[in-house]
Amino acid sequence: MTEQLIDVPPGLHGVVAADTAIGAVHGDEGYFHYGAYDAIELARTRSFEEVWWLIREGRLPSADELAQFRRSLAEQRRVPQGLKPLIEVVAAMDAPPLAKLRAVLSASSQVLNLAPVIDLDDDGRREQSLRLAAIVAPVLAALNRRGRGEPPVEPDPSLGHAASYLYETTGVVPTPVDARAVEQYLILTLDHGFNASTFTARVVASTGADVADAVSAALGALAGPLHGGAPSRALDALDQIGDPQRAADWVRGEVGTGRRIMGFGHAVYRASDPRSGLLREVAERLGGPLVERAVAIEAEILVTLAELKPGRPLPSNVEFYAGVVMETAGLPRDMFTPTFAVSRTAGWCAHIVEQAAAGKLIRPSSRYIGPPPTGR
Repeated sequence: MTEQLIDVPPGLHGVVAADTAIGAVHGDEGYFHYGAYDAIELARTRSFEEVWWLIREGRLPSADELAQFRRSLAEQRRVPQGLKPLIEVVAAMDAPPLAKLRAVLSASSQVLNLAPVIDLDDDGRREQSLRLAAIVAPVLAALNRRGRGEPPVEPDPSLGHAASYLYETTGVVPTPVDARAVEQYLILTLDHGFNASTFTARVVASTGADVADAVSAALGALAGPLHGGAPSRALDALDQIGDPQRAADWVRGEVGTGRRIMGFGHAVYRASDPRSGLLREVAERLGGPLVERAVAIEAEILVTLAELKPGRPLPSNVEFYAGVVMETAGLPRDMFTPTFAVSRTAGWCAHIVEQAAAGKLIRPSSRYIGPPPTGR
């Protein structure tokens, strides 16, 4: 029997590939949520650990559950001894941070005793996904510090996940304001629908592979500049512009040569990216010359884009202020996209568990358009 093929839009836009209870994005409304909760409100009022629990469990934790979850994270975010020699080798390589992280996580299955998700029950998948996601922050920080010739900093169990990540990366205990700024960014980027990396993680999970395999594949998708590489690029643009009075001419030059304006426009949001508005508030709370210049340049870019592309809204997206927030809070620029991975790994892991429970291999068809086959 001949398989019935179904035409779908390029990039699978608008195609429902699976059911999820983790969250959803409503692009036309400029709104997204985790479970039943407005993600922006969660970022305003909750901790990263609370929201991580929510996307794992489908509800917010009680006080006792949250305390236990924080203890478990503090115990599991220490880099396993078996990975430390590999980190030394990989840190010395001339490679981007995400490639280094991918190399370490790809080799972590044995050290972390990870099993194929097809061989685990739901509790086992959840436990192993947490085991992997918990080490992403300290592994990234250790790779970064060893690459600079500095000793790794052990995680501080008294600090929250975001604050400990800042400490592990910089070697300095962050101020509560800086820690909260990074924490709010992490909450905003935990999950965001079936984006390229999340879908990649689910595809690999559907094969029954282990959590490290699925996360490593997702990291490969995240490495692409059209997905996760914009925070540092947006900040590079601010450096190129310099004086806000140069912004309009700079935009005209970029658009005239067909280059994208990083930090503006979004594949899903048609009106505004709600994450951008909150990150602007976070940036203004941090304050400083970079923030003031970013606010002024954003205004000029928005006016100029509206002039050059009437009828095509290109509002600032999450990446524009993400770089400003992270640099002001003390993170080095080459750690911006890796910081995105710190939170999104938790989101990927929730999707891996959900996809594995569905028990269905993702295996689409293709339409052959090459020369006719011979010998038939």
